[in-house]
Amino acid sequence: MFGMGHWELLIILIIVVVLFGAKRIPGLGKGLGEGIRDFRAALRGADQDDDKPAEKTVQSSDKEINGA
Repeated sequence: MFGMGHWELLIILIIVVVLFGAKRIPGLGKGLGEGIRDFRAALRGADQDDDKPAEKTVQSSDKEINGA
């Protein structure tokens, strides 16, 4: 995984536990998971917006220009 062996992952895990403490790690994981979920939802929303035709935007700007 990512070119890292078991020992490298173990060292990183130990450093995380020392820095943040064992009690805060579940909260950090939950926050990271929520952030990733929100990011994916935003990407899906942006993809759906791209699929919609741009006619509504053009029509509304034409009305503003023409004063209608």
